[in-house]
Amino acid sequence: MNKIEVKVLNPEAAAFGEKMMVFGSRLTQRGHQIKNMDDLMELFNRSYRDSTCEMMIGLPHVNPKRHAMITVAVVGASRRFLAQITRHQDDVHFISASLQYSDYAGEADFCVPYELTEKDAAHVGNAEFVEGYFTKNYLNSEKQAMIEYAAARAQGVDNDTCGYMAPQGLRNILLITATPFEWIHMISQRVCRRNTPETQYVMCLIWEQLWPLSAMFHMLCLPDCGQQGGCREGMKFSCMHRFIDKEVDNYRYEHNCSIPTAFLNINYPLIRQDKINELEATK
Repeated sequence: MNKIEVKVLNPEAAAFGEKMMVFGSRLTQRGHQIKNMDDLMELFNRSYRDSTCEMMIGLPHVNPKRHAMITVAVVGASRRFLAQITRHQDDVHFISASLQYSDYAGEADFCVPYELTEKDAAHVGNAEFVEGYFTKNYLNSEKQAMIEYAAARAQGVDNDTCGYMAPQGLRNILLITATPFEWIHMISQRVCRRNTPETQYVMCLIWEQLWPLSAMFHMLCLPDCGQQGGCREGMKFSCMHRFIDKEVDNYRYEHNCSIPTAFLNINYPLIRQDKINELEATK
């Protein structure tokens, strides 16, 4: 997972989405005052204070947050992440590297689950005697699958059919385009600990990049445990662990950083060391 990268490709769209949210909200209340296009454009270009934006962000109406499309690129996440994130379909679109058109013979790379990195670092079980035991075994199994993939390709089997041999850990390239409302929804759903650590990690990386672009991506992106009413999964299905626990909360205020940055640095230190060092240097 240390090779996963994300980038907001059109950060200016967040400001436009915020502007459209304020404009759309004002429009619903001022229809009687708009007599022509000049009136509408005057309202569209009218400035607003941060407090106005924050007030409108907190309103329960979702349509004003649906009038912009923000695109994020995700490089290096696994195809298992792809299978999970593409469950979201409203106001969101995906473009993924294709197993049908891409030939991964001799080109495959794999996303290493963070749990295995932790076990190797802690020298758990056989990792006490063999350096990188869990990661090596995992990568060997992934590579063996792709050896069979390459052998089939060499014998004339098409990419699409060989794709069935590709393991879930195969790294992928993904574009996600969604409205601000859907980004808020996806992040709040997928940063919860009920998801795989990889999915949680990727969505926190995206949240970290969206955070400075607009206040829309602040508190609304918290999972249920950080919202009024609490977790809707109930005792049986809850992860039983608050997203902002005492350690994350203390780190956030000590380093004056965003919630996703604090969460990532506390929960994924083995692959966030550079970011941790940057924050420590600014203290």
